[in-house]
Amino acid sequence: MQGFDVVVIGAGAAGLFCAAQAGQRGLRVLLIDHASRLAEKIRISGGGRCNFTNRDVGPNNFLSENPAFCRSALARFTPQDFIKLVQRHGIAFHEKHKGQLFCDDSSERIIQMLVDECATGGVTRWQPCTVADVRPLTGGGFDLDTSQGAVQARSVVVATGGLPVPKIGASDWGLRLAKRFEHTIVEPRPALVPLTFDADRWAPFADLAGLSLPVEVSTGSGKARARFLEDLLFTHRGLSGPAILQISSYRTANDQPLQINLAPDLTLDRDLVEAKASSRRQLGTEFGSRLPQRLAAAWLARAALDAARPLAECRDADLQRLGRSVHDWPLTPTGDEGWRKAEVMRGGVSTRDLSSQTLESKRVPGLYFIGEVVDVTGWLGGYNFHWAWASAAACAQALAQSPQQG
Repeated sequence: MQGFDVVVIGAGAAGLFCAAQAGQRGLRVLLIDHASRLAEKIRISGGGRCNFTNRDVGPNNFLSENPAFCRSALARFTPQDFIKLVQRHGIAFHEKHKGQLFCDDSSERIIQMLVDECATGGVTRWQPCTVADVRPLTGGGFDLDTSQGAVQARSVVVATGGLPVPKIGASDWGLRLAKRFEHTIVEPRPALVPLTFDADRWAPFADLAGLSLPVEVSTGSGKARARFLEDLLFTHRGLSGPAILQISSYRTANDQPLQINLAPDLTLDRDLVEAKASSRRQLGTEFGSRLPQRLAAAWLARAALDAARPLAECRDADLQRLGRSVHDWPLTPTGDEGWRKAEVMRGGVSTRDLSSQTLESKRVPGLYFIGEVVDVTGWLGGYNFHWAWASAAACAQALAQSPQQG
């Protein structure tokens, strides 16, 4: 039976980085993954250019049943720490939008960087390799049954990710292991996911598929209210785009309504009435000069207003009602596109069962959970990758300092 200080299960962002960091701290590390290809989620992220972090990362950019949990790891590993690593490997990058950092070239550069960091740390990697069982030993440590033989380790790190995108190997293995060891699981739900609507109710908007525009979208109320100013994209089945992906993470049920302002920079209820005094244009022409033409036409049809009617002949009340309907569009999705299209998982291993300092289980000494498998979910824009790096770094530091590793 082979022996290691640490076995890391899952060779995605969190697993690769934790293995590299632990190895470089002098630990004997085995990294295991069931997939034949390495780090597929990194490879496909950011349109193939990997939005690897965000300059503005902070605790408020994350959702969890215990919102304070992520503070410790984020404070000890900042975006600048990861940027320095990227720069040391000569990877060119750029800021695209709201602090989002992308590779100039391919996501492969980030994957190769992590592989090189693992090599520097002397990490042993078995892939593809499955883990059939993990058994805690009396007195500490674990026995693992793998498809490449039995292994013994002082510590085990679960970095198996979430459930999105099953076709690239997503699995509930980490959640099942946590549950077997009596950890609480916060119900997993798709997050950063397009929203869908009943086909009949969506029929008036289906022809808008492909149309994108900046909006303000919100949901909830009081302290639980979430609001984003981002682009929205109409699809054949519903809504997508950054605004919708962001707000989807905050929906707790399918019957939770959204409020959308389709023209956040305008005041159409006032502007249309003021334009009436001097404009000789038809309502459709005037309205269409302020919104994308397809949207304007669909909105007039929805309001049962004649686009060909001269603006001067329209009632002020109708113009105000039309304008207000653009700024306050209430609608309730009936579902979402599910794990197939979700970018991340909301929920996972409850943070109440983990140390925020070390990511170690409070129930099973020597067992750690990091990355997406934990109930910490970031906004769209590099935040989830940064949680992977930060939680991995905190875990690796703890592993190196653990009395078990002495």
